[in-house]
Amino acid sequence: MHSYLGDLGLLRDRRFALLLTARTISMLGSSFAPVALAFGVLGLPGATASTLSVVLTAEALPMLVFMLVGGVIADRLPRQRVMMAGEFLMAAGWFALAVMMLTGWTPLPALSAAAALAGISTAITFPALTGIIPEIVPTDRLQTGNALLALGANASRVLGAVLGGGTVVLFGGGWALMASGAMFAVAGLLIAQLRLKPGERPRGEAHSMLADLRDGWREFRSRQWIWVVVAQFSLMVMAIQAGHGVLGPLLAKETLGGPLAWSAFLTGEAVGTIAGVLVSLRLRPRRPVLVAVLLCFPAALPYVLLGFDAPIWAIVAGAFVLGVSFDVFGVLWQTTMQREIPAESLSRVSSYDVLGSMMFGPIGLLLAAPAATFFGTEESLLGCAVIVVLSTLAALLSPGVRNLRAPRLQTADLK
Repeated sequence: MHSYLGDLGLLRDRRFALLLTARTISMLGSSFAPVALAFGVLGLPGATASTLSVVLTAEALPMLVFMLVGGVIADRLPRQRVMMAGEFLMAAGWFALAVMMLTGWTPLPALSAAAALAGISTAITFPALTGIIPEIVPTDRLQTGNALLALGANASRVLGAVLGGGTVVLFGGGWALMASGAMFAVAGLLIAQLRLKPGERPRGEAHSMLADLRDGWREFRSRQWIWVVVAQFSLMVMAIQAGHGVLGPLLAKETLGGPLAWSAFLTGEAVGTIAGVLVSLRLRPRRPVLVAVLLCFPAALPYVLLGFDAPIWAIVAGAFVLGVSFDVFGVLWQTTMQREIPAESLSRVSSYDVLGSMMFGPIGLLLAAPAATFFGTEESLLGCAVIVVLSTLAALLSPGVRNLRAPRLQTADLK
């Protein structure tokens, strides 16, 4: 029997509550960043969509390059310390961007370098986060723990999308970026208070980094459901990076009214992710990866609506549907990985997951501006929708995706 009240009982665990608070504050900082950075860069003298593409690519590429290193580090060292270092690095990157915006000294190489520091910090933090959750949350409550962490993150996205857009309009992108940096610093301080028992910390053996990477790759490629979905997401993320990172803000600036309209889009998506948490807390499918992949189809909806010049309320509604679908996908995916992958390899496999999923993201960012120029912004957004649909159909051809069954403890009926 699953109940919402029983789910909330996990909050009585001090370590989980501390992790949840830190992650929620960190995500609040992250939610300020997209609107602040996009419209801060676009508002610079002489800036174009290509300028924004370069800065966003400078953030995305180092994240990919260092992701595998982050996975090895998180499997070798106490994950709490790795996460703490990542949050402080993130704070440094956004503080640097904020100072440049506020002082007016904004050479493109310097903006790109600060964005790259933020990307490196993400590569350090994410594999450690995936691995630390099973160290804190009992196996039979993993999906609940992932859902509650998602609830905190999604609530931060809602609040951050609203406050971020308002802060940009009222005070400018520099102050919004400064607020982001402060939140990352607070998250790092909270993570520093998290203490795991010695026996719960990962015990790395004296292997070379290459040997550790080979072991992680062996775990990754031995499971068809992982590498098929990662291949699917490599194409989906390329489309989503182009649509969310460049084409969407560009269309908002051209025809929808600017940063407030795009903030409304992001808010609709964020509210959808909160509604998705309520679904993911109850949903216990027998085939979790199959259900997760099917939930990727709605990711095309917002781009179709944007491409056909739908009214803003319909576009925001499409973003809401996207948010619901992606939140349930994320909880099912994270829980399945944490149950199926050995704990000593989980961060490395997670890093291969993120690296593979994100590897074409910079291509999407780089191609977005030329595509908007040659084909039109609306047409390019429709192209993003086509990529999402075709990649999802291809993933459904995999037997591993269709047939992987959850353990018995995950298959309770909805109550």
